[in-house]
Amino acid sequence: MKKQFNRMRQLANQTVGRAEKTEVLSEDLLQAEKRLELVKQVSHSTHKKLAACLQGQQNVEVDKKSKKLPLATLAQCMLEGAALLGDESMLGKMLKLCGETQEKLSQELILFEVTIERDVMDPLYDLSEVEIPNIQKQRKHLAKLVLDMDSARTRYYQSSKSSGLSGNLQPSGAKADHLREEMEEAANRMEICRDQLSADMYSSMAKELDYANYFQTLIEVQAEYHRKSLELLQNILPQIKAHQESWAEKPCYGKPLEEHLELSGRDIAFPIEACVTMLLECGMQEEGLFRVAPSASKLKKLKASLDCGVLDVQEYSADPHAIAGALKSYLRELPEPLMTFELYNDWIQASNIPDQDKRLQALRCACDKLPPASNNNFRYLIKFLSKLTEYQDVNKMTPGNIAIVLGPNLLWTHSDGNITEMMTTVSLQIVGIIEPIIQHADWFFPGEIEFNVTGNYGSPVHTNHNANYSSMPSPDMEQMERRQSEQSRRPLSVATDNMMLEFYKKDGYEASLNPLQPDGGRVGAVNGPAVSRQPVAHAPQHPFAVRLRLPAGLRHHRMAPSPHLESSPHPDPKEIFE
Repeated sequence: MKKQFNRMRQLANQTVGRAEKTEVLSEDLLQAEKRLELVKQVSHSTHKKLAACLQGQQNVEVDKKSKKLPLATLAQCMLEGAALLGDESMLGKMLKLCGETQEKLSQELILFEVTIERDVMDPLYDLSEVEIPNIQKQRKHLAKLVLDMDSARTRYYQSSKSSGLSGNLQPSGAKADHLREEMEEAANRMEICRDQLSADMYSSMAKELDYANYFQTLIEVQAEYHRKSLELLQNILPQIKAHQESWAEKPCYGKPLEEHLELSGRDIAFPIEACVTMLLECGMQEEGLFRVAPSASKLKKLKASLDCGVLDVQEYSADPHAIAGALKSYLRELPEPLMTFELYNDWIQASNIPDQDKRLQALRCACDKLPPASNNNFRYLIKFLSKLTEYQDVNKMTPGNIAIVLGPNLLWTHSDGNITEMMTTVSLQIVGIIEPIIQHADWFFPGEIEFNVTGNYGSPVHTNHNANYSSMPSPDMEQMERRQSEQSRRPLSVATDNMMLEFYKKDGYEASLNPLQPDGGRVGAVNGPAVSRQPVAHAPQHPFAVRLRLPAGLRHHRMAPSPHLESSPHPDPKEIFE
């Protein structure tokens, strides 16, 4: 108690300036003391922030750490989902592969965090919470010993003054001896503590390189963790891609034709075959097929079912317009048109040839240049469209009308250009390409064709169109009888994709509802052959008929009959275009 009192009195005297304070540390040690305080602060804050970055619990066993790790729980969730879906599901396979990968990643993360705790965080904790605080405790103890020494010296000097001795004379007597011994003992203790503190502070300064290595270790451990994690991900990605590429049930709308055919192992695209075979069964006598707009919801549903490879034929057999709309949408949404970008100029140049015979030869040459996938599907589609014209007296879809509706979905250009000009000029050229190909399908693509390629639909075989087909039975007569009352009530929407008519109107061309030409007349076609095969009786006026009022220079352009097929009298273009 007395010693504590003497320290307080000495400290008070030093504070008010009545006593001198002895500084026992050198300037270097004072600077080292300040630096140690900064190192403590930095180490403490780094340890705290680094701990916040760890996802697992600290200082727990590995098994317990993995149970609480978010990545491990994610892996478990994925694996459970994969077990529920099964390997026959693509999503199930992906969940299984990803779940196994996340589990491996979680193990790598656990190893990473354990290494960080052992080699980085624990040394930082010891530095900031043990080593430097111990040095600071010694520094405080040294400060007390210095006060004891100063207090003993002050009492000794005061005893000398009270004895009346001069400054150069030492007091004598038992009390003086006791005070001198106390002063010398305090000085000795202070000296020992100062030496120990100095050694610890110098030692700590010498270890600064070791402290810096903690952060180097942090980066090295992180690099190794990320390297192993990246290796795991790079190893699993090819497997995931291989499973997805080998999965046959891929969406087909908006996908490249070759990719879909290769993946599904087909020669004819699934939407094309499915829609064509269904239309052969239920839509050949449907008025305005490919022209009447279907129900948007029904079309969306049919496209979605085709996209996933599941199709209920019975459900859609009562709505051939939805089937036709799905077929048009597939052709329109192909990244590259069925007739290809590469051959676009060839098609256009062929349609501009004045001589009818040479024009047909040029078109056939362009057909022969089509890639195998496009050629097979184009041939398949043209054969179907040609068969559809056999019923034009009922369905009112002549080759010209079909060309108007489907042409822009079979061929378009890369360049955007002026949309109005494209719809009035380019589209008319495309009509002039498609119409003669439909008219002369058996010349462009000789031989018969089996529409039901996969044997799933039971559609009839295509026959030569030069034969007399007026007596052929209708493939959907019963369907027509069943729907006669429904069709009498159903409003008909006129469109050549709806879009074409709008642009014709905007550009000054009049699209009016006039009789269709039953002989495959030149409805909307420019510079293309207009050859009629079997003359058919004129059909009555029908709301699906579309006539285009063209500029005067085009109205009087007569087309020569094709030399390849027996020609019939061709109507005056004035009757067609006016």
